[in-house]
Amino acid sequence: MNAVTELPQALTRERLLTLLAQARLQSSSTGKRVVELLEESCGLPAQAFVEAVAALLRIPALSMADLQAATPVFELVSFSEAMQHECVPMRAPDARLILAVSDPFDPNLRAWAEERVQQAYTWSFAHRLDIAACLASQERNMRAMDTMLAEESRTATGGEVVDDLSLRTISEDSSTVVKLVNSTLYDALGAGASDIHLEMSQAAMVIKYRIDGVLASIGSVKGADIAEQIISRIKVMSDLDIAERRVPQDGRFKVSARGREIDFRVSIMPSIFGEDAVLRILDKQSLVDEVNGLSLHGLGFDADILVTFRRLCNEPYGMVLVTGPTGSGKTTSLYAAVSEINHGRDKIITIEDPVEYQLPGVLQIPVNEKKGLTFARGLRSILRHDPDKIMVGEIRDAETAQIAVQAALTGHLVFTTVHANSVFDVIGRFTHMGVEAYSLVSALNGVMAQRLVRLNCPHCSEKVDPDPQLLSESNLNPDEVSGFDFRAGRGCGQCRGSGYRGRNAIAELLVLNDKLREMIVAKEPVSAIKEAARSRGTRFLREAAIELVRTGKTSLQEINRVTFVA
Repeated sequence: MNAVTELPQALTRERLLTLLAQARLQSSSTGKRVVELLEESCGLPAQAFVEAVAALLRIPALSMADLQAATPVFELVSFSEAMQHECVPMRAPDARLILAVSDPFDPNLRAWAEERVQQAYTWSFAHRLDIAACLASQERNMRAMDTMLAEESRTATGGEVVDDLSLRTISEDSSTVVKLVNSTLYDALGAGASDIHLEMSQAAMVIKYRIDGVLASIGSVKGADIAEQIISRIKVMSDLDIAERRVPQDGRFKVSARGREIDFRVSIMPSIFGEDAVLRILDKQSLVDEVNGLSLHGLGFDADILVTFRRLCNEPYGMVLVTGPTGSGKTTSLYAAVSEINHGRDKIITIEDPVEYQLPGVLQIPVNEKKGLTFARGLRSILRHDPDKIMVGEIRDAETAQIAVQAALTGHLVFTTVHANSVFDVIGRFTHMGVEAYSLVSALNGVMAQRLVRLNCPHCSEKVDPDPQLLSESNLNPDEVSGFDFRAGRGCGQCRGSGYRGRNAIAELLVLNDKLREMIVAKEPVSAIKEAARSRGTRFLREAAIELVRTGKTSLQEINRVTFVA
């Protein structure tokens, strides 16, 4: 695997540079990749073309034999990412780390690799067909291993084997409907989606993925008949009643993909055009991998928020509340907090619906309302199990709220979540559930409200001038934003055209003191409580969001989407 130092005799360096310039011009007008246009122009055999380009760029050229001789290392770059970016991370026989790519002219690919691969590596060029063949071979090896694991699973679980989901099984399936459903699941996993929405309209079914908290339309299926068959297929997979189309149904199923089992929670809802379906993706192994390195620092909170919230999480007793709408990262924040204080000296018990992350050394109890195990009943039982710290996945009713407050008042540290728009709305939520204000403020150490904000794509974001109308709608005037670094992503392959890539948590944190407790018990106006909190240094959600805009990390449109315009 050495760099080629001489070009093939039929192609001079000057001729290759000329063809490269022409390919770049043609690429900008046609949208086709430079490397493919250049190969068409050169007219060389595939490997000769690879060697010519590698020599021009002064990087190693790899053949199919080189790819087969090396050892892939998908621990550094996951198999799904390698498929998406058409590259192969591997160890050469001499132990060097090599990243074989199919398009060395793609600047976004190089930027992604520099950000993603944390070890020193050699940038190498291989033909795209060789890369595809190598990845296909690796997937077949994975599928062979999955078959062995499935046989072991059959023995251990009494014959229950989950469906296998791979490019091979999708291509081999003869049923159009089954192939369509499996392709939708497979692509959603590759896109990093959290949910799949199948929405019926009058003449078609629209397929959407929720990526980074926002729905993106992927495609549509024409015809009511095939749409009904798709819903029926999902019902069969979830063990639901395919004949029942008048009432909502909930279920779940598993598939085996990329070497692990992945759970899907299914919600079927009748509509005026038929039935809609939403599939929540629960990749538990991926979540376990996340939790292994999960920390509050990694969630992106402001440094001041982080210091104060960590202090609250290390108090000996009391209640720590995290609030926000669905999908705002509340559970992830609580898991990060529990992971940081899980040092083995305390008994930590959680009750959740469902258990999304698996934490070593923590007793985790899943809610099972069909069997009578509710949050309230489980929490009562937990208190008899000698806990030091308790995490309640969500406070949904008055009974759970009362028990959680009592647990915090009797010497336990209680972590929990509740749905509210701000830290100040939490008081009203508990009062509505029948908890006395005095008991609540006595138990409560602090409340954190949070949101997840999409970040500008680092590969395509560029400086922009703010629209005066947008500034006005955002309640900002030009003088206030004179020093802002306004940026926005124009959309590229790395962010799937959205202009955003990744998310960052923002928060407002209210730490209760005697003055605030007295104001809450006295039922003083919320405006007065807010002013008292601000005087103690509380920074509100909107202010935290505007700070991200000021530093160019996100856009005004994005913070207007997730926070109230003050």
